[in-house]
Amino acid sequence: MTTTAPRPLVIGGLAAGTINPVGQTLALTERSLRGMLRQGEFVLGIVAPVMLTICFYVPLRSIFDAFPGVNYAQFLMPVILLQSVGFVATSAAMRAATDGSAGITDRLRSMPVNAVIPMLARLVANAILLVISLFWAVVSGLVIGWRPEHGLIYMAGFLGVAFVVGLLLALGADAIGVVASNPEATSQALALPQLILGMLSTGFVPEASFPEWIRPFARNQPISQFTELMRAFDNGRVTWDVAQAPLIWAGSVAVLAVAGGAYVIVRGARR
Repeated sequence: MTTTAPRPLVIGGLAAGTINPVGQTLALTERSLRGMLRQGEFVLGIVAPVMLTICFYVPLRSIFDAFPGVNYAQFLMPVILLQSVGFVATSAAMRAATDGSAGITDRLRSMPVNAVIPMLARLVANAILLVISLFWAVVSGLVIGWRPEHGLIYMAGFLGVAFVVGLLLALGADAIGVVASNPEATSQALALPQLILGMLSTGFVPEASFPEWIRPFARNQPISQFTELMRAFDNGRVTWDVAQAPLIWAGSVAVLAVAGGAYVIVRGARR
């Protein structure tokens, strides 16, 4: 009697018996990138910074007529970058939630794949989208008149703050998307905080432009603090006093993002 051997499980073109963590990560990263390409996320990663720049700079620059000597493009540039990385975070959450609602997350849990690898692969894909979005935000800023004036080190710090914040937000948003497994709810949950923190920040207008009763919130909330640190790098005047509060906020976001990622990994390993 002839028996047919079971077909090996295949992931990313590799048989389950031959794959390794690096191969799994690369295969799942490629899958994420292909999905992002099909969904037009790379196009949005280019269009979003450009449109944000136009929508913020054109109507708001007249406000700075009351502040002689202030280059509004230079003032606005940090929040353009931060809003661009916010788009990447929302995209990360939506993609993770879509995978959950489509059953992809559960399917991967049934495979011989370490629980950390799907999240790591999505993070790598999100980092690539983040770089694309930041690049086009920089191009848009150069078009409206922003200029890096204090050398490569300060420019690297300026962009590095946006990249690190974007990576932490993408990690946390990914965890939210996995847990929610509901693209619509995830989108609503992330859109409102971004809108409130963005509009009530010193990214668009100086603190003095806000009513006195809300100035403490506008000054101390995370978007404003990250913005001020980026301006310090942009102006070549970074001090510990300027960096302390943003670092505390970044550390807090990192703790929440890592805790969310750990929860997703542990939950996936138990199933």
